[in-house]
Amino acid sequence: MNTQHGRRGSAWNLRGAMFMILAMGCFAMEDALLKYAATSLPVGQVLVSFGLFGVLVFSALALHAGEPPVSKAMVSPVMLSRSAFEVTGRLFFMLAIALTPLSTASAILQAAPLVVIAGAGIFFGEKVSLRRWISVLVGFAGVVMILRPGAEGFGILSLLAVIATLGFAGRDLATRAAPHTMSYRQLGVLGFLMLIVSGLIALPFGSGPEWPRVEVALGLLAGSAAGVVAYTALTIAMRTGEIAAVTPFRYTRLVFAMIAGIVLFHERPDLWTILGSVIVISSGLFALMPSRALGLARAADPVGTGAGQFRP
Repeated sequence: MNTQHGRRGSAWNLRGAMFMILAMGCFAMEDALLKYAATSLPVGQVLVSFGLFGVLVFSALALHAGEPPVSKAMVSPVMLSRSAFEVTGRLFFMLAIALTPLSTASAILQAAPLVVIAGAGIFFGEKVSLRRWISVLVGFAGVVMILRPGAEGFGILSLLAVIATLGFAGRDLATRAAPHTMSYRQLGVLGFLMLIVSGLIALPFGSGPEWPRVEVALGLLAGSAAGVVAYTALTIAMRTGEIAAVTPFRYTRLVFAMIAGIVLFHERPDLWTILGSVIVISSGLFALMPSRALGLARAADPVGTGAGQFRP
């Protein structure tokens, strides 16, 4: 019986990990293409365009599945909280990748899994050992190494990525608590509506909307499509399996992002950024290593949210 339960839990964890890798690859592609679009278009316009595309796609998917695109559950307290975190993460990370190197913003974002682990202990009652709390602190030290406050190379704009990291971590935690009567299509509609909100917030602070060049429009369209796939895969990943088994695969985003930054934008991450990234990733992997204290009974549904009953 325990062996069967363990196999079922391992299957959910593997499924969640695969969706997480897919999400991170698509997010890196989205980041690179939206950064390219933001070189000639206002950030607010990029976000609004991206949001409209996602809302249309997920609404069409919901209608095709016989679901209303908008659900009453979207205005529940947990979903309103999720939406606020979504706006914070999306707005500030878009500003971060537009105004700072893609590799630096992505490196800072790698602290998000550590925030998720801490949040899981505080808000969902998951057991967080002393080893994991120490790993969280070491990981944040790695972020400080990347930021280098007080040093000559410190850029205040790098703090945009820090705020985005907190926003995304809050969104991911709220996703696990989202009502499981909501499908990923309805969650997608809500998430991309918040992108439109983010863009409307940013629009007054930039130049007026501009008509994009053909290559920029195509890049924005491709980035939006990658974002739809990434958002879908991330939602499934965060509602499948155990946090400690699925979350480490978020770190693949940094690999994809650094390759994109070097190839497309000729970025050259400095030694401090590379070392800080290694510390953040290493501490995160150490914090997220499976613990023998975690029982098999929690493998399929680690926080009591019905993760093993994901509604597609």
